[in-house]
Amino acid sequence: MSMLLYLIRIDDPSLHTLLQDSSHLADMLDRDDLRMIDIDKDWDGILFLLTGTSLAGCTDHPLSHIFFSGQAVDERQDFGYGPAHYLRPAQVSALSAQLAAIEPVSLYARYSPAVMTQEDVYPSGWDDQEDADALVRSYSRIRDFYAAATRDGEAIITLLV
Repeated sequence: MSMLLYLIRIDDPSLHTLLQDSSHLADMLDRDDLRMIDIDKDWDGILFLLTGTSLAGCTDHPLSHIFFSGQAVDERQDFGYGPAHYLRPAQVSALSAQLAAIEPVSLYARYSPAVMTQEDVYPSGWDDQEDADALVRSYSRIRDFYAAATRDGEAIITLLV
């Protein structure tokens, strides 16, 4: 079974509504919405490139919050690997500024298949330049996604399914 990560941009009033009644959150995954991206299984590799460790070791690192804020939409709602997380617009903006300071090309220097395998970075099997390229492309998409959410004053919801 794969662990896929989705990021959804949402306006603050809609986030407030979901925090009051999370029953409609699952429906968001079925929409063809330009304000949602699927980064597939790249999430832990990106966390490693940003923090130097997998999710298991970086839960206190501020950049781990780009995917796992520690703020659950509804603790009782499990999407397969726990509840959805959310960030308010001000939090999105702060993280976006941090991401803007990290050029995608700089992440190549942090890519280490041996260390990533040793650290058990999901999904494992890290190998060649193609894997590094895929992570850097996904990071660029995330960075752009955060910048767009910041520009539009939006919140972000993340789901690991």
